Amino acid sequence: MASCQGSGEGTDAREQNLHQQWREGAERIADVGQWSSTFVPDEALLGGPIMCRSIKTLHNFEPPATDEEVRASSLQFVRKLSGFTRPAKANEAAFDRAVDQVAQAVRELLDTLVTKAPARDRDAEASKASARRAARFPASGAQRSG
Repeated sequence: MASCQGSGEGTDAREQNLHQQWREGAERIADVGQWSSTFVPDEALLGGPIMCRSIKTLHNFEPPATDEEVRASSLQFVRKLSGFTRPAKANEAAFDRAVDQVAQAVRELLDTLVTKAPARDRDAEASKASARRAARFPASGAQRSG
């Protein structure tokens, strides 16, 4: 099973349950896209690369993504690629430099992307995600925020 550095070793019980549900009944899931913010099945199941579940879409939001959000996503990306949650002292400078370079590239990308779609409202998207989470995890959906 794939996991994301920074979210603990391996996968949590909820993600393991989702992996099992996917394996047992992928045909029952009408829209795999609805899972993308919290879960992406194993690479072998989708025939393509998997993505860290902590990396969020930053494009086309109002207000625009903050430098902190860009940096957090860049950190998760570098963690995923390097396989390190925290690098050893010997690798710390290279790790930090990579995060800075990725953050700069992401900021440049976000600043130059164009779309005709209206900007998405963060609060509305958070409410939709919360509703999807509550539908997937009825017992824990009401307890979890944001």
